[in-house]
Amino acid sequence: MTSQTPDSHRPRAPQPPAPRGKDRPWLMRTYAGHSSAEASNELYRRNLAKGQTGLSVAFDLPTQTGYDPDHVLARGEVGRVGVPVAHLGDMRRLFHGIPLERMNTSMTINATAMWLLALYQVVAEEQGAEAAKLSGTTQNDIVKEYLSRGTHVFPPGPSLRLTTDTIAYTVARLPRWNPINICSYHLQEAGATPVQEIAYAMATAVAVLDAVRDCGQVAPERMGEVVGRISFFVNAGVRFVEEMCKMRAFTRIWDHLTAKRYGITDPRQRRFRYGVQVNSLGLTEAQPENNVQRIVLEMLAVTLSRDARARAVQLPAWNEALGLPRPWDQQWSLRIQQVLAEESDLLEYDDLFAGSHVVEGKTAELTDAALAEMARIEEMGGALEAVASGYLKSQLVASHARRRARIEAGEERIVGVNCHQATEPSPLTADLDTAIMTVDPDNEARVVAALGRWRDERDEQRVRRALGALKQTAAGTGNLMPATLECARAGVTTGEWAWALREVFGEYRAPTGVGGAPLAVAAADGPALAAVRRKAELTARELGVGKLRLLVGKPGLDGHSNGAEQIAVRARDCGLEVVYQGIRLTPGQIVSAAVDEDVHCVGLSILSGSHGELVPEILRRLRDAGAGDIPVVVGGIIPAADARELRDAGVAAVFTPKDFGITGIIGRIVDAIRSAHRLDPLEVPA
Repeated sequence: MTSQTPDSHRPRAPQPPAPRGKDRPWLMRTYAGHSSAEASNELYRRNLAKGQTGLSVAFDLPTQTGYDPDHVLARGEVGRVGVPVAHLGDMRRLFHGIPLERMNTSMTINATAMWLLALYQVVAEEQGAEAAKLSGTTQNDIVKEYLSRGTHVFPPGPSLRLTTDTIAYTVARLPRWNPINICSYHLQEAGATPVQEIAYAMATAVAVLDAVRDCGQVAPERMGEVVGRISFFVNAGVRFVEEMCKMRAFTRIWDHLTAKRYGITDPRQRRFRYGVQVNSLGLTEAQPENNVQRIVLEMLAVTLSRDARARAVQLPAWNEALGLPRPWDQQWSLRIQQVLAEESDLLEYDDLFAGSHVVEGKTAELTDAALAEMARIEEMGGALEAVASGYLKSQLVASHARRRARIEAGEERIVGVNCHQATEPSPLTADLDTAIMTVDPDNEARVVAALGRWRDERDEQRVRRALGALKQTAAGTGNLMPATLECARAGVTTGEWAWALREVFGEYRAPTGVGGAPLAVAAADGPALAAVRRKAELTARELGVGKLRLLVGKPGLDGHSNGAEQIAVRARDCGLEVVYQGIRLTPGQIVSAAVDEDVHCVGLSILSGSHGELVPEILRRLRDAGAGDIPVVVGGIIPAADARELRDAGVAAVFTPKDFGITGIIGRIVDAIRSAHRLDPLEVPA
């Protein structure tokens, strides 16, 4: 019998990992663009000089929705949330001095994606680049626009055709380009749970891939190339473990789906390729310095797991809930990425979570639930049918309403908002008016004037021929990209390209989802809601009407309708009659609806920064219509100085992201109605 040492029964320590080379970091981007092509070009050059490794272009709302800067709906929106690109000259100036053949460019553009890609290709060719060497991404996911972001133009069928034509063209001519970036980012911001985010994005991918497979433009043996160029753009919230497992579930489902449904045998083509921007609407106006650690945690969720790591990352700035970030704020976000990639040892190891029972269990749970929801959508006829029926939108509105109710009840805790609210004064926001960047109010006039000069100097006959060929192709079945490229070269404008297609395809107003959303908080379970409901009933009785009527309006081109929808749903739950006609309304349309519906209050939701132009015009039109006594309240991302100006102009109340209690907002709307009718203040115990 051999002797044993006391340590002989101890388990052997695992061997350290073998040395390995450091992985290449993800593409580092900042989402940027503002004012004009020249100003944005300067910003891009500065960001690239700071070590940014790819560009992510933010276009303004007129460009995204197919309007020229001089259109009535573009008023107040030009250059606000991105760069205006109305024609080839703008695209030339946007990328002046930036060699596109060596650049990886992501363009957040959807309804007009084909048009912007055509402009980009023509500029690259003018630089001497080979189109086949261009690399980058057009988002080009119209389904989520119907559900969350609102920059759709055409009905679902023609929109899908534009998408498939772009994919077929790029596979043949731009093989390094990602022609679609299926986007679940905005679904999360519209209220999607992780399961909904996975299922709705994957259902969109199925609709797109089925359409490409069936369109006859791509040979069956090239479907692997199509799948290999599909990318995704996802959101990462602050629930770190769940978000990381969500990405692993995405990876698992995509690999299975592309192998089984489309027969893709090359595992490289089945790789789940995604970029990410972490949650912007989850950033808070209250104690905004806390947003930095939120951004870091959210970034870790998409970088720590090597097997499900993002291919590109762009981070919001700490002050996005306050207004437009400055270049320094964007630099701070870029440096967060660079510190993780350059200073930490993250990129030196294989997947850190392989073998974790916790991670595997959560990933399997999300995978199973997402597959079940995908099957439900399939039974409805697919993603487009689920959009048209209103099912997807109503599910998102309801999910968002439930989350808001949890926040208001304190069940979901947000530091600085509904807990830990005591704070020292922040030096970052000591001067709120300089803590964000503002767009020169004269910028719009300069852009419009430049557009006029462009039209005066172009060959009008060539423009008319190009637009005629575009409409003729749209009325048939041919691929629209060649005709679109000729429009770009001829000097056609963004608005002219989109209007030509509107004439053939028509326009589309997506379901709002408000009517189908269930009651968010039962009055019996919510004493605050019951109190506001009682106040609304008493006020209606004093005014001699059945119910108070609230018009919720979205003027201009801002399609971020989440806030407006939640106000509409909660106002309904509080017993008000709600008039909500969806997004993209002119001031004249809103005033006409207010007068026709004989409303007691007009509530305006604007997140694009156009409040300074649009709200005063609505106030003026109400006075001209003899309805100047109707109180107007405004909600959105509105700097403090602008809020003061709006109140001085006659706005009854201004709500910003710090006003997270929606029931309280409805109570203040009822108070504004009472004040406008000279009724005594009314307090109803909660």
